Amino acid sequence: MAIVKLDILSVRNIHRATLLPSPSLNLITGANASGKSSLLEAIFILGRARSFRTANIKQAIEFEQPDLIVSAQIQQTGGHLAQLGIQINQKHCDIHINRESKKKSDLAYSLPLQLIHPKSYKLLDAGPQIRREFMDWGIFNHKQNFLSDWRNFKKVLLQRNSLLKSRQLKQLGVWNGKLVQYSELVTTYRQDYLRLLEPVFQQVAEHFLTNVQLQLKFLPGYDREKGLLHLLQGDLEKDLRYGYTHSGPHRSDFQLLFNQRIAKDFVSRGQLKLLVLALKLAQVKLLNQFNNNSVCILIDDLTAELDTLNKAKLLKYLAGLNCQVFMSSTELSDFGELNDSIDLKVFHVEHGCIKSL
Repeated sequence: MAIVKLDILSVRNIHRATLLPSPSLNLITGANASGKSSLLEAIFILGRARSFRTANIKQAIEFEQPDLIVSAQIQQTGGHLAQLGIQINQKHCDIHINRESKKKSDLAYSLPLQLIHPKSYKLLDAGPQIRREFMDWGIFNHKQNFLSDWRNFKKVLLQRNSLLKSRQLKQLGVWNGKLVQYSELVTTYRQDYLRLLEPVFQQVAEHFLTNVQLQLKFLPGYDREKGLLHLLQGDLEKDLRYGYTHSGPHRSDFQLLFNQRIAKDFVSRGQLKLLVLALKLAQVKLLNQFNNNSVCILIDDLTAELDTLNKAKLLKYLAGLNCQVFMSSTELSDFGELNDSIDLKVFHVEHGCIKSL
C-alpha cells in the first residue's frame, strides 16, 4: 500500500496542496510553524478520521473555512488503485472509499497508519490506557473479529456500570455472564498479540540497542486463575460503593522489562525513546508479515531528538522496511547523510505552501 497522490484542502494553515509522494521515503522540511506537522496531521486524519494534535478535530479546519477535505489515491497490493476521501465540517464527518459512503473502521483498514512523534515516549511513561490503545491498534489490524468483540465488551461494561450506579442488582447476574464472555475474548486477543509481537520487537530493538535483554509482560487486569466471575462477585460491595467495575480487561496493561527491570523506572530518556521507536516499528513489521497492506509510517520531528548515529540507524532501517514513510524536520541536514540508493522525495513547507524539491 502506498499513497500515489494526496490532496489537502483547508487543514490548519495548508489552504490547498497536492503531493505526488515517493512510495518509499518522503522527507518534509521547513521552519517551525510552517505546516510540516499539519501535513502529517492531514494524512493521519485521512486514515483515522481524527487528529493526533487535538481531541477536537474541528480545530484542524483552516480559520474561517467551512470544512476540511483530505483525499488520496492509494495503490493497493496487486497494483489496484483505490480512492479515499474524508470531509469534516462543524456538524458532519463524511467518509468515502471508491465513491461509496463508509465508516471510520473501513478507512482505518484501507490506510493503516503508524504515528511516531516526540510525545510517543508516553507509551511507556504514562498511564495504562495508552498501552491498551497500542495493543488494540495492532490487534485491530491483525484480527478482523476483534473490533466487534471489543465493542461488545465495551457495551456490556457500560451496562454493568449503569446497573451498579442505579443498584439494579436483579439484572446483574445476566450481565456478569456476558462481561466474562467478552472479557475472556478481549484478554486472549491481547495476550496472544503480545506473544507474537515480543520476538519481533526484540529483533527490531537490536538494531538500536545492543547487549540488552527485553521482555513484554502482559497484565490482564484481573486474576485469570481465580476467574473473572469469582472476582466480580467478590468485588460487588466495592463496585456498588464506587459505581463502576474494578476487575476486567479495561484495567489491563503491559510492562516492558529491560534487563529484568521495569524499563520506565530504569532506563535513560534517550533509551526510552529508542525502545518506543522499536515497539512502534515492530508493530509495523508484524503487521506486514500477516497482512498484504503495508503500513504508512508518519514520523513528526523525531530526528531532532536522536543523535547522529541513531538517525543513521533509523533511516537505514526504514529504507529496508518496504513501507511508505513521511518524516519531518526543520532542515534536510537533520536527517543525516542520505544514501543515494534510497528512493526518496523531499518536500519543503513554508507558510502552508508545499513544494517538491
